[in-house]
Amino acid sequence: MLSLQEISDRLEIQELLVRYCHAVDTRDWDLLDQVFTPDATIDYTAFGGPRGDFASTRAFLESSMPYFSSTQHLITNIVLEIDGDEARSRTSCFNPMVIDREDGSEPHVFFCGLWYRDRLVRMEQGWRITDRRQERSYMFNTPPEMLAAST
Repeated sequence: MLSLQEISDRLEIQELLVRYCHAVDTRDWDLLDQVFTPDATIDYTAFGGPRGDFASTRAFLESSMPYFSSTQHLITNIVLEIDGDEARSRTSCFNPMVIDREDGSEPHVFFCGLWYRDRLVRMEQGWRITDRRQERSYMFNTPPEMLAAST
């Protein structure tokens, strides 16, 4: 049986993981300050992105996400292992992304399937991700201009 603390921790961590998705999909970059520790390491190399600290990752997202007219990071199947003030999680993500075409033709929609592998820590302000790594499952209908970066 789960203790009240573990129930609370699980709910807070799930809300944190959703907060990341909301921040990226709405381009609310300041909200990421409530998701990651200042010294977090974030690894997006599974899809051709960078691996770096929180500041460089935030700058990468701010500069690269406007390329997409819309994204939806849909997460589910969160597996949590909580040990006191530390936790590990593996979260499934389905991410449809849309690119508008300069010629006015139909937007290009493609899909990424992945898992987020996270290490989390409890801080005074609540749970935060201190290490995030994307684990690639698939890409579908990838735009030709992105194929080289995604392999």
